[in-house]
Amino acid sequence: MRESARLAEGNKRMSAIEANFDGLIGPTHNYAGLSFGNVASAKNAMGVSNPREGALQGLQKMKTLADMGMVQGVLPPQDRPYLPMLRALGFEGTDENIMISAHKAAPEILRNAMAASAMWTANAATVSPSADTADGKLHFTPANLVAMPHRSIEAPTTARVLKAIFADHNLFAHHDPLPAHLYFGDEGAANHNRFANDYGDKGLELFVYGQRAFDGGSSKPQKFPARQSYEASSAIARLHGLKAGLAQYVQQNPAVIDAGAFHNDVVAVSNLNVFFYHEKAFTDPAAMQDLLKKAAPEIEFEFIEVAEADVPVADAITSYLFNSQLIGPKGDMTLILPEESRETQSTRTYVDRLTSGNGPIRDAKFLDVRQSMRNGGGPACLRLRVVMTEAERNGLGARVLLDDALYGDLTTWVKAHYRDRLSPEDLGDPALMRESFTALDELSQILKLGSVYSFQR
Repeated sequence: MRESARLAEGNKRMSAIEANFDGLIGPTHNYAGLSFGNVASAKNAMGVSNPREGALQGLQKMKTLADMGMVQGVLPPQDRPYLPMLRALGFEGTDENIMISAHKAAPEILRNAMAASAMWTANAATVSPSADTADGKLHFTPANLVAMPHRSIEAPTTARVLKAIFADHNLFAHHDPLPAHLYFGDEGAANHNRFANDYGDKGLELFVYGQRAFDGGSSKPQKFPARQSYEASSAIARLHGLKAGLAQYVQQNPAVIDAGAFHNDVVAVSNLNVFFYHEKAFTDPAAMQDLLKKAAPEIEFEFIEVAEADVPVADAITSYLFNSQLIGPKGDMTLILPEESRETQSTRTYVDRLTSGNGPIRDAKFLDVRQSMRNGGGPACLRLRVVMTEAERNGLGARVLLDDALYGDLTTWVKAHYRDRLSPEDLGDPALMRESFTALDELSQILKLGSVYSFQR
């Protein structure tokens, strides 16, 4: 390698950071129990939610990470009700009439059109950093989320939002969502891990799938759907132009999916060279370790496998021990956990022991994200990780990186527009639609996104 190329590569490594882009909880946040296979979602179905509290909890989480020195971004809620869906299903007339008639004739459809599930941005897209791609660009593929009707409507708006934020075509590459078929079911970064010694290094991307859709003889969960297919994961690796050997694939244990781990990030989380996972997350953890070490011998892997005897899978799922954010530099990492992990005896005991040792995870912070947790989404669900160089960070096309001023503006905005109580019956109220659209129109101006919503176009 020429000396100039070495210097350029070294500067790239030094300047790369991992940003967390959190989804802002939307004005229609509610508990409709729409996510089959998500234990918490089913448990709290048809309860009363507090959208204002939920949004403020999410903002406080973002502020906490920003105050810790992390680069923290914001992704906006999507427009709900999603009127294009209702019109496509035969509801006609004014926007208000569409809502009223849908609520009367098919409340189950309206509940899907009102879901605020886009707040879980770990499912928004799969992201490959420029260090991993053949063209040297940062790549995005919005997830098609075809396994669930309420989530399958997110991809068009997600694509517009990502293109508005990551707008420089010289730096960023955007792909269409995969074909909308269960064989190509894609749930985004919740089933994707990236390993490297430093963020700017060439990394190894691990795609975790639930089934091989075209192989009828392969193992599959029997109770709940396998939302991520091997076919989807391999297609994304091709679209992103990952360099040779940088994409590896492993199957999630079908039994753990049937236990309620609907995404891999319910039983595993990674950061840099560390992989923290439950012993039942994969059918053969030892084979998974060998695969990674052989594919990237230069990475100093540290595997932290949590035994069933220490934390039963049921406790891991209810507490969301692994649906945590693992952040910080190599050798001095911090887990960002939900309060439920502190309140569950097995997970609290394990975390105390983990952080008191000499391992790579040295600290833990417990945050209140209960409004999200009651719908089955913990800290990791709420964020999309994006590794960026300094040039890429400077190339963002919107006001989405959190600072004190933006935090203040968003807090004021939430308090001005959000309800503090939302029941299933409230979802048919046309006033809720008007409140939501008014709020989102103002938000798109605060974030300088342009017209990303269907009602604005």
